[in-house]
Amino acid sequence: MDYRTAEMVWRAQMNDEMILNNAAYHLQQAVEKVLKGALECVGVTVPYSHKISKSIAMISNNGANLIVTEWLDDHAEMLSEWETETRYNMDFLVEKRKLDRAMVEVKKFMEINGIQDSLREELNDPEVRSKLLRCLPEDKRECTEFEMNCYYITFKKKL
Repeated sequence: MDYRTAEMVWRAQMNDEMILNNAAYHLQQAVEKVLKGALECVGVTVPYSHKISKSIAMISNNGANLIVTEWLDDHAEMLSEWETETRYNMDFLVEKRKLDRAMVEVKKFMEINGIQDSLREELNDPEVRSKLLRCLPEDKRECTEFEMNCYYITFKKKL
């Protein structure tokens, strides 16, 4: 939802500082939540921090099933800055060109990891889907395609 919010605000194409900062904040939140969600899925207790670089390091150190793109790794500090500066620093301005690129790159990150509403390609294979459903408790087997995509990230190594 944070990505969708960022996209909606970004698409408004208003060069207003508050609008750009708002889109940047929600984009950062989308990345942070995906990273932290992947960590939680492998049993890692996530510390209270908005540092994207810290979450990325924890992903690689704890074997979370998430692909961190080169762009995301290279721009982790910028995204972390967007979390606080866009909300608390009235003089801060996200550059439109940076936000434009970030929108494209975060979308790639989410797509590579199957964070999408439609069923990820791997789950179109009935055998893979069946194996995944067997990993879930019975009361969780009736789920949306988005939820199924998230479960896939959790149980990918078992499949």
